[in-house]
Amino acid sequence: MNFHLLENYLDSLNEEYGIPALDVIVTKDHETVFRRMVGQADPEIGRPVSNRDYYELFSCTKLITMTAMMQLIEAGKASLYDPVSRFLPEWEYMTVMNADWQTKGPNFSPKRSEPSHWAKNRVRIIDCMAMMAGLTYDMHSEAIEELLAKKPDATTREVVAAIAKMPLLYEPGTRYQYSLGHDVIGAVIEVISGERYSDYLQHHLFDPLGIRDLTCHPTAEQMSRMSAMYEFQPDSKQMKRIPVENGYRITPNYESGGATLSGTAESYAAVVEALANGGVGRNGARILKEDSVRMFTHSVTTGRALQDFRAGRFYEYGYGLGVRVKTEEVPGWSPLGEFGWDGAAGGYAIVDPFNHIGVFYVQHIRNFFEGYSVIHPKVRDLVYKGLER
Repeated sequence: MNFHLLENYLDSLNEEYGIPALDVIVTKDHETVFRRMVGQADPEIGRPVSNRDYYELFSCTKLITMTAMMQLIEAGKASLYDPVSRFLPEWEYMTVMNADWQTKGPNFSPKRSEPSHWAKNRVRIIDCMAMMAGLTYDMHSEAIEELLAKKPDATTREVVAAIAKMPLLYEPGTRYQYSLGHDVIGAVIEVISGERYSDYLQHHLFDPLGIRDLTCHPTAEQMSRMSAMYEFQPDSKQMKRIPVENGYRITPNYESGGATLSGTAESYAAVVEALANGGVGRNGARILKEDSVRMFTHSVTTGRALQDFRAGRFYEYGYGLGVRVKTEEVPGWSPLGEFGWDGAAGGYAIVDPFNHIGVFYVQHIRNFFEGYSVIHPKVRDLVYKGLER
């Protein structure tokens, strides 16, 4: 192994893009084969990046939620093809907007008054996992706003019930749109397990793996360890420091299955490592059977839904059970079936269960598209080049 090309690339990112801080962990066969921390977690006080730094993980949460859901499926408590209404009765009867949502703009979210019809298909667990349920990513829909006006401390279960009141964009199971499907899965996890979402993660994922620094509710002490957050300014090409916020924590009791977690790079990488090693952590604890992990290596999207997913990026990937899945030999050095996801501040996870390779890259920058389109695939390819040397 020789990771000098990766090291050089990571070291160049501050000069090339102004990235103030990053951390990368690569594991293979339960061994950390590469770790690089670059820059300052808080440049204003000269605090260098360290393994104690916290990050808002945003949509990297989704991989954790999908692992939790697969545990319940593996245990026979649910099926991929179960209707969501088996667990959340308010999802029994759904409506679908009449118009083609794509003619309304990329971020369109229907009002309750939108002309609609009764859905022919039920919303299933697999549809929510694969972002094919017809949902939007509108955290401020009429139904949610009405709920919060009456109950500002609404629970996960209550917010997800409100989401069900809005028209769907399309017939469930027919198209792809990035959405609140994983928040719905978070509520399903609560109903099946009888535990709060955060408690389920703690008891069934974090405690078994010995993880202490992943949380849905960061404390004051943990917030003091938070890496400074930035937002990329397209006009000036500069990184502007912004307050550390997670807008998906819309109430003190709402735990978003799609975006709620914060934590350290090491703690998140421990979950990635376990998945990359057939569901077994470095300490020997098993969180999933190997067959369950392999279910993540297959795409769900095909046809028009696959076109929806690939629009703009992910040209060599499909979308599977809450994860991107590599479906094309090229471009990219990772194998077919490699899977993972990313987050709104630039986190990026790779799980390769065939070669027992796990990668987690993290930065703390919002609105930085080149992080996804350029940096992430470059990091992926340089990891594999380094492993081959």
